[in-house]
Amino acid sequence: MAKSKLVQANAHIAERVTGAFAAVQDTVVSSYTKVEDAFVDRYLTREGESVSQAKERLRKEEQARQHPDLK
Repeated sequence: MAKSKLVQANAHIAERVTGAFAAVQDTVVSSYTKVEDAFVDRYLTREGESVSQAKERLRKEEQARQHPDLK
């Protein structure tokens, strides 16, 4: 059974919209990560600490605050 032109057009539009959404999402997440890294580097790193080390330290400190009994 052949698909109607309307169904084919709808599928094509859905693919384009999904692809556009994925591209926008990737751009937004990438931009947010750059801003987050710059903020952590400028305000939250300690002397001699890299951005990734600072983020890991902050994650551990947050977990310790949320679950003080899991030390």
